[in-house]
Amino acid sequence: MKSHQKAVNILVAFVLIIGFVGLNCSSSLENSITFQNLASNRIFINFRGELITVEAGETKIVKEIPKGLFTYSTTYEIPAGAQGSSTSGDVSGEMNILAGTKILIVYSSTYIDGNYTLFATFSSSDDQSQITPTTP
Repeated sequence: MKSHQKAVNILVAFVLIIGFVGLNCSSSLENSITFQNLASNRIFINFRGELITVEAGETKIVKEIPKGLFTYSTTYEIPAGAQGSSTSGDVSGEMNILAGTKILIVYSSTYIDGNYTLFATFSSSDDQSQITPTTP
Protein backbone atom coordinates (compact mmCIF):
# COMPACT_ATOMS: atom_id res chain seq x y z
CA MET A 1 0.00 0.00 0.00
CA LYS A 2 2.89 2.38 0.81
CA SER A 3 4.40 1.97 -2.65
CA HIS A 4 1.04 2.81 -4.23
CA GLN A 5 0.74 6.01 -2.15
CA LYS A 6 4.35 6.94 -3.00
CA ALA A 7 3.65 6.51 -6.72
CA VAL A 8 0.54 8.70 -6.47
CA ASN A 9 2.51 11.41 -4.60
CA ILE A 10 5.23 11.38 -7.26
CA LEU A 11 2.62 11.58 -10.02
CA VAL A 12 0.86 14.52 -8.33
CA ALA A 13 4.19 16.33 -7.83
CA PHE A 14 5.10 15.74 -11.49
CA VAL A 15 1.75 17.09 -12.72
CA LEU A 16 2.10 20.19 -10.51
CA ILE A 17 5.61 20.91 -11.79
CA ILE A 18 4.50 20.52 -15.42
CA GLY A 19 1.53 22.81 -14.72
CA PHE A 20 3.71 25.58 -13.27
CA VAL A 21 6.19 25.33 -16.13
CA GLY A 22 3.32 25.47 -18.63
CA LEU A 23 1.94 28.65 -17.05
CA ASN A 24 5.28 30.39 -17.55
CA CYS A 25 5.66 29.33 -21.19
CA SER A 26 3.24 31.21 -23.37
CA SER A 27 2.75 30.23 -27.00
CA SER A 28 1.64 33.75 -27.96
CA LEU A 29 4.04 36.63 -28.53
CA GLU A 30 3.74 39.48 -26.05
CA ASN A 31 5.44 42.03 -28.35
CA SER A 32 3.47 45.06 -29.52
CA ILE A 33 3.87 48.39 -31.27
CA THR A 34 1.43 51.23 -30.65
CA PHE A 35 1.07 54.00 -33.22
CA GLN A 36 -0.71 57.00 -31.65
CA ASN A 37 -1.69 59.76 -34.07
CA LEU A 38 -2.13 63.12 -32.33
CA ALA A 39 -1.38 64.91 -35.62
CA SER A 40 -4.10 66.86 -37.40
CA ASN A 41 -4.14 64.58 -40.46
CA ARG A 42 -4.00 60.90 -41.39
CA ILE A 43 -0.66 59.05 -41.35
CA PHE A 44 0.46 55.86 -43.08
CA ILE A 45 3.11 53.54 -41.65
CA ASN A 46 4.92 51.04 -43.85
CA PHE A 47 5.81 48.15 -41.52
CA ARG A 48 6.57 44.50 -42.33
CA GLY A 49 5.21 44.76 -45.85
CA GLU A 50 1.89 46.27 -44.76
CA LEU A 51 0.52 49.79 -44.89
CA ILE A 52 -1.05 50.77 -41.58
CA THR A 53 -3.45 53.73 -41.80
CA VAL A 54 -3.98 55.74 -38.62
CA GLU A 55 -6.61 58.47 -38.73
CA ALA A 56 -6.12 61.73 -36.82
CA GLY A 57 -6.85 61.11 -33.15
CA GLU A 58 -6.66 57.29 -33.53
CA THR A 59 -4.37 54.70 -32.03
CA LYS A 60 -3.44 51.42 -33.75
CA ILE A 61 -1.76 48.52 -31.99
CA VAL A 62 0.17 45.82 -33.84
CA LYS A 63 0.58 42.64 -31.78
CA GLU A 64 2.28 39.26 -32.01
CA ILE A 65 5.41 40.53 -33.73
CA PRO A 66 8.24 37.99 -33.90
CA LYS A 67 11.67 38.78 -32.51
CA GLY A 68 13.95 40.57 -34.94
CA LEU A 69 15.13 43.85 -36.39
CA PHE A 70 12.46 45.70 -38.38
CA THR A 71 12.31 48.99 -40.27
CA TYR A 72 9.36 51.35 -40.53
CA SER A 73 8.66 54.54 -42.44
CA THR A 74 5.86 57.08 -42.28
CA THR A 75 4.08 59.08 -44.95
CA TYR A 76 1.35 61.59 -44.20
CA GLU A 77 -1.40 63.79 -45.55
CA ILE A 78 -0.94 67.54 -45.50
CA PRO A 79 -3.74 70.07 -45.06
CA ALA A 80 -5.33 71.52 -48.19
CA GLY A 81 -3.63 74.76 -49.14
CA ALA A 82 -0.37 73.98 -47.36
CA GLN A 83 2.61 75.64 -49.03
CA GLY A 84 5.14 73.19 -47.66
CA SER A 85 5.71 70.28 -45.33
CA SER A 86 8.49 68.66 -43.36
CA THR A 87 9.09 65.98 -40.76
CA SER A 88 10.99 65.90 -37.50
CA GLY A 89 11.98 63.11 -35.16
CA ASP A 90 11.42 59.38 -35.50
CA VAL A 91 9.17 59.25 -38.57
CA SER A 92 11.27 56.34 -39.86
CA GLY A 93 13.88 54.02 -38.45
CA GLU A 94 14.63 50.59 -37.08
CA MET A 95 13.27 48.78 -34.06
CA ASN A 96 14.72 45.76 -32.32
CA ILE A 97 11.97 43.44 -31.10
CA LEU A 98 12.97 41.14 -28.23
CA ALA A 99 10.83 39.01 -25.92
CA GLY A 100 8.11 41.17 -24.38
CA THR A 101 9.03 44.38 -26.22
CA LYS A 102 6.52 47.23 -26.07
CA ILE A 103 7.07 50.17 -28.44
CA LEU A 104 5.14 53.43 -28.61
CA ILE A 105 5.44 55.89 -31.51
CA VAL A 106 3.52 59.13 -31.00
CA TYR A 107 2.85 61.50 -33.91
CA SER A 108 1.94 65.18 -33.61
CA SER A 109 1.93 68.13 -35.98
CA THR A 110 2.03 71.89 -36.37
CA TYR A 111 0.67 74.13 -39.12
CA ILE A 112 2.39 77.51 -39.05
CA ASP A 113 2.41 80.09 -41.84
CA GLY A 114 1.28 77.54 -44.44
CA ASN A 115 3.93 74.98 -43.47
CA TYR A 116 2.88 71.62 -42.05
CA THR A 117 5.36 69.72 -39.85
CA LEU A 118 4.86 66.14 -38.69
CA PHE A 119 6.71 65.14 -35.51
CA ALA A 120 7.27 61.60 -34.20
CA THR A 121 8.71 60.32 -30.94
CA PHE A 122 9.77 56.72 -30.31
CA SER A 123 9.95 54.93 -26.96
CA SER A 124 10.59 51.29 -26.13
CA SER A 125 10.52 49.04 -23.12
CA ASP A 126 13.88 47.62 -24.27
CA ASP A 127 17.30 49.13 -24.86
CA GLN A 128 17.32 50.01 -28.57
CA SER A 129 21.04 50.91 -28.56
CA GLN A 130 21.81 47.25 -29.24
CA ILE A 131 20.53 47.62 -32.82
CA THR A 132 23.05 46.59 -35.42
CA PRO A 133 22.83 49.01 -38.36
CA THR A 134 21.71 47.50 -41.63
CA THR A 135 23.59 48.14 -44.83
CA PRO A 136 21.74 49.29 -47.94
